Amino acid sequence: MGLLDSFEKGLERAVNSAFAKTFRSGIQPVEIASALRSELDKKAAVVSRDRILAPNTFTVRLSPADDANMASLGNALNDELLTLVNKHATSQGYSFAGSVSITLTGDEQVSTGTLRVDSSTAQGGTVAWRGVVDVEGKRHPLVKARTVIGRGSDADITISDAGTSRKHVEILWDGERAMVRDLNSTNGTMLDGHKITEAALPPDSTVTIGRTAIVFRVVAHSAPPKPKLSADDATRAYNLRDGGPLA
Repeated sequence: MGLLDSFEKGLERAVNSAFAKTFRSGIQPVEIASALRSELDKKAAVVSRDRILAPNTFTVRLSPADDANMASLGNALNDELLTLVNKHATSQGYSFAGSVSITLTGDEQVSTGTLRVDSSTAQGGTVAWRGVVDVEGKRHPLVKARTVIGRGSDADITISDAGTSRKHVEILWDGERAMVRDLNSTNGTMLDGHKITEAALPPDSTVTIGRTAIVFRVVAHSAPPKPKLSADDATRAYNLRDGGPLA
C-alpha cells in the first residue's frame, strides 16, 4: 500500500467512524485530505540538510454546496484533517514554522465537486529566508549585504580570539545566496576544513578563523530584510555557488 493510499484510507476510516455520513455528489472528505497532502508535498522547501519547511496555514475553497455539506460534519472533520496533515509531515520529515491551521470556506468561483487549496508559511506570510551566523554561542542575523567578522571593535561581529585579525573575514549575503571572503588575514580562513580565499557558502557550513567556528545557517522568517550586493559581487556569488570561476 502506497503512502497516499494509507493517508486516504486513514481519513476515510476516521470520517466514516466519526460521522457515519457520505455525500452522493460533490466533494468527499477524503478528497480534501488528498489535496492537503499534495499541497504539503508541492510547497515543501529545503532549508538545510536537516530541515524541510512545509506550509502551516491552509485555506480550502469549496463550492457553497460542498462547503455546506462539510460544515454539517462539524469540528470533528477539521480535527481529523489536522491530525492527518501532521502525521504526513512527520512521515516525510517536514517541519512547520508555527502551528497548523486549516480553514474550509465557500467560494462562488469554485464548481461543485472541485476544490482549491491556498497555503502559506510563518503566520500567513510567504516563506522567506534569513541568513544568520552562530558565533561563540550567539546567533547574529545577516542584516547587511556585507558582514565583517574579527577581533577588532570596528568589525560588525567582534570575537574574543587572539588568533584572528582585526578584520578577518566577511560574509556576503543577498537574501538568497552567500559567500565568504578572507580579508588578507594573518592566519587565513578555513571552510569546512579547507583553506580558502573566497568561496560559496552553503547553509550549515562552518568557517573557522583562529580557534573560532562560525556556522552559517538559513532560517525561515516572515519579513525578510533585502540586503543588496553590488552587481559584481552578486555575479561572483552566483558563479561561486554554481561552481563557476573565482575570478
